[in-house]
Amino acid sequence: MDRRRFLGTSAAWAGVAGAAGLGTAALPERGWARSLESAAGPARQEGPLRLMYNENPLGLSPRAWQAVIDARGYANLYPEEQHEKLVNLLARRLGVKPANLVVGNGSTEILQMAIQAAAGPGVPLVLADPTYEDIMVYQAPHAFEVIRVPLDAEMAHDLGKMREIVDGARRPAVVYVCNPNNPTGTITPSRAIDQWIAEAPETTLFLMDEAYYEYADHPDYWSTMKFIDRPNVVTIRTFSKIFAMAGMRLGYAVTHEDTAARLNQFILTVSTNAFALAAGIASMEDTELVPRSVALNAESKRITEATLDELGLEHLPTQANFLMHRVGGDVRPYNAAMLEQGIRVGRPFPPMDEWNRVSFGLPEHMERWSEAVRGLRRRGVV
Repeated sequence: MDRRRFLGTSAAWAGVAGAAGLGTAALPERGWARSLESAAGPARQEGPLRLMYNENPLGLSPRAWQAVIDARGYANLYPEEQHEKLVNLLARRLGVKPANLVVGNGSTEILQMAIQAAAGPGVPLVLADPTYEDIMVYQAPHAFEVIRVPLDAEMAHDLGKMREIVDGARRPAVVYVCNPNNPTGTITPSRAIDQWIAEAPETTLFLMDEAYYEYADHPDYWSTMKFIDRPNVVTIRTFSKIFAMAGMRLGYAVTHEDTAARLNQFILTVSTNAFALAAGIASMEDTELVPRSVALNAESKRITEATLDELGLEHLPTQANFLMHRVGGDVRPYNAAMLEQGIRVGRPFPPMDEWNRVSFGLPEHMERWSEAVRGLRRRGVV
């Protein structure tokens, strides 16, 4: 790395964090049932059906389940070797260097680390409204100037307005983009994102949340990982969704190696545990897991959209493992009515108070959800 690039990297983080005194050194239903029985099995649910947290209903892959069992033999030891193995395997899978990776206790820890690293009095934090909420939790102890920008008419990030705000601030800023967006499931065209990143100064830090990347197949969508040579772009992903590891907490960032080093100044020592690392390694080695998850998701999506179309309920085009649809009034009575039917669906997401986010379960789960929604229509609830 030449001196000019190094100074640029330092300036990017010093500009954002310096004000805080943080130096840069610092399928058919039966078919699914059979496949699940031969695996670890779907996550066994107790109580109401869970269609509210965008979880993968397939459960751990058979290889991951066995790896977790085997990990009992070294659970008394600190997992440095497993951590190194996962990082090296992930680097080969993504075509990057291990130094470009930061592995954390879920992608949420990566977001928390990035917010802490970039914090400073009055630093603009620009994000969509609505979008993934945890970013607001992590910024709360800091003195960011939070600026929420409503989604545009296509339910995409209003990049024009966001860029206008950042450019007008004339100071270092943080931009958070969840793409596909949560809770809407919609995408923001990647070409427009690429253009902004390419033209932005390095003092504009882009946190690109790609938690649902593997589910998206729209031709206008691709990853921001190609900006790995830019120290102001952090691409963040998770094992929670496509790999069905939400309860085990494993996520990662792909970024410039200097930025990775900066983020690691804020990580919890040994933040990833032996079982999560073992499951993550085995999940990546299971070549059938991602296609299986994507195919199941598509079938559950088909059932959900068909039901909403039948009932004339507007829904957004989704590129994730959930869908946002209208309920014909305030969402809270709808949520309560669905819970009476033994189904938990998504919480309110202001300002979209007449919309509900439903996560895709197994096809049989979505058939049960369909019958419940039809019943609510007969009662006049939707």
